[in-house]
Amino acid sequence: MEMADTEASSSTTETVTETVTDVEKSEEFSEPEAKKRKLSSQQDAKPDKLELRLGGILCCAVCLDLPKAAIYQCTNGHLMCAGCFTHVLADARLRDELATCPNCRIEISKSTASRNLAVEKAVSELPAECQYCNKEFPRNTLERHEESLCEERITNCPYSRIGCPWRGPHHEVQEHELACVHPHRSGSEVMEALQVIDQRNEEEKRLYDCIFDLLSYEKITFNDLQMKPYRTDEFVHKLFYETSRFSAFNNQWVVKARINNSQRDPTLSSERDMTYQVKLPKDRQRLSADQVSSV
Repeated sequence: MEMADTEASSSTTETVTETVTDVEKSEEFSEPEAKKRKLSSQQDAKPDKLELRLGGILCCAVCLDLPKAAIYQCTNGHLMCAGCFTHVLADARLRDELATCPNCRIEISKSTASRNLAVEKAVSELPAECQYCNKEFPRNTLERHEESLCEERITNCPYSRIGCPWRGPHHEVQEHELACVHPHRSGSEVMEALQVIDQRNEEEKRLYDCIFDLLSYEKITFNDLQMKPYRTDEFVHKLFYETSRFSAFNNQWVVKARINNSQRDPTLSSERDMTYQVKLPKDRQRLSADQVSSV
């Protein structure tokens, strides 16, 4: 009996030990409980303002910004601001391919695209922040507010014409004017400031003087030129524009132009510049050389 009790107790101990071991293994390899998803109540949800949602709907499909001027749309109704619309047409011309809408890839051109006046008026009524006071105003009145009504707009000192360099918020002008030292300066000090201002004005005037000199020549001819696109025979074709021959001062001339001549691919830049040259055709150059040698 004692041996039977000993065997029974040892078997019971082994069973308990195995059970504890199994529990430890199950706890070791068991996955953590899945976290319950937090359900936000309707009170916690804060919907965006109507003007923000309208801004996302009425924005330009290219620059994703609200247009400030004319708004064009393709035949499917996708919107583009005037600047991006012109840029898309120019890019297509530079690539020698058809211009397409960036959203639906339908062909667009000046004849197929149309202005959307309803969207233009809706955008003009949407609020926008003043860059000085950070208050919101309708877009159609924001420019007037920033130029002449905002108290935080940057203003020059009333004595800037005699050399005062102060610039600050409009509401501080009167306070600065009372403390400004320039009205009490001597005539020689004021003359130095006036000479600097005159020198700056002369530099601006020099450009107009050059234009007036060109327009004052005795012989001036006007030609209405139309440039046609061509491409070079190189491995990477380069686009250039050239006019047909036109007559001026008893000679035949040709104007040749390139877009962003310093760049390999002008479509990769948003800034465009045109370099052009006016030249005589080769046969006219040969004729002029023969005339000079005969003389």
